[in-house]
Amino acid sequence: MLQAQVSVAESMDGDELRSEDSFVEERPCIHYYALYLYQAGSLSHGAAESDDGSPVCTTRETPPAEGFSLSLVDTNLPAESEPELRSFMAKRLSRGALFVGMGNVVSVELSFAEDAVGCYYCLLRQEQACDPGSRPPEYVVCFLGGPEKGLDLFRLELDKHAERLKAILDPQAAHLDTRVSPHLAGWFAESVLPISRVVTLFQEKLAYLLHAALSSTPVEVKNSDVETENDIFRFLSSASLHGLVQDHGATSLCVTTTEELHKPVTVDCGGSQPRLIHAASNAFCEDWVQVFMNSAGGNPFLFRQKLENFKLKVIQDMNNLKRLLRQADTSHYALFRCYTFLKNCGNGDILLDVVRAEQAENPESSGVVSVLEEFIRDEGFGAQTALSRMNATSKISHFAWGEFTHVGSSSPSAGALCGSNPPPQIQ
Repeated sequence: MLQAQVSVAESMDGDELRSEDSFVEERPCIHYYALYLYQAGSLSHGAAESDDGSPVCTTRETPPAEGFSLSLVDTNLPAESEPELRSFMAKRLSRGALFVGMGNVVSVELSFAEDAVGCYYCLLRQEQACDPGSRPPEYVVCFLGGPEKGLDLFRLELDKHAERLKAILDPQAAHLDTRVSPHLAGWFAESVLPISRVVTLFQEKLAYLLHAALSSTPVEVKNSDVETENDIFRFLSSASLHGLVQDHGATSLCVTTTEELHKPVTVDCGGSQPRLIHAASNAFCEDWVQVFMNSAGGNPFLFRQKLENFKLKVIQDMNNLKRLLRQADTSHYALFRCYTFLKNCGNGDILLDVVRAEQAENPESSGVVSVLEEFIRDEGFGAQTALSRMNATSKISHFAWGEFTHVGSSSPSAGALCGSNPPPQIQ
């Protein structure tokens, strides 16, 4: 466990991981929105120029540049700040810095805030035009809150939130008060806060969700309200390695170790605290939970940065293991180093699972991985359930100079596998 803690400490202090300094300072987390109708080729009068030549918005419909105009549809910004935002967006549009369905995040200085505010903006185009022969309506949606670096961490979530807006928009604004405005106002709670809500809800049990996300283990949620269920699945999606490594399905060591763990992890939210059934974790995930729990103030941007650093540390360890495995094809000592690395990192079951899937077509590497898997099971330092966790024994020298010489022949005996207890219910 000590080695795993050292690994976490090094990952938090290393230059490779993203800095969290921008999110540490305690500030009120303001969040606003603005929605504009974008009309190409439509000009109106009502814009003046300041001394420096920049446009100054004086009406609710202002042509920020020749060839298009922005008309305010809805906002919760202070009255004096909305024209400032519209003028800022005019400059961005005039440079062509906008793509349909792909949001951008920038910093904008507005009069209501002492410091620059992060601003996500996206151009939305509806599928069908209102009238035959006319262009489909286009809108520019803006979400403002937190620092630019923090908001940029949630760009994918904000893209999805903006995309869902398209289905309820119409030029007549028929559903503005009942559907559009509530959806716009909910961007922060639905896109940014889920991770911090899950951390607060699960506390130390968060380790089991982290492990399920890394191992692609299916998760079922029962006796939960819609918001909590959505939060859990959003957290799992944010913590997974999908898109970063080859998809390896739900065939990790935590699944294959015992028959009981073939079942999905069940999260029962029926009580005051969630209960987890068939859940497993490892030392690496448990140590990173302490990193989350030590985050003062519950800053949602800080939680997301820690989650990104968590995944980055897994990728770094995975690359180190791959380098050692390439050497282990021809060196027994390198194989011993693989074993030592897997034992000390605390995340050997996840790393070996991913590597096994990526190197399935390489017989030599697959043989090395199979040997290491057996040693992990024999030693008991892979994924463990709460009821089957055991202390690892010290047999490194025996493996190094004895069993490791069998890499080219038959695999060593696996011995007694861990996890023979009934399916655990983590209270």
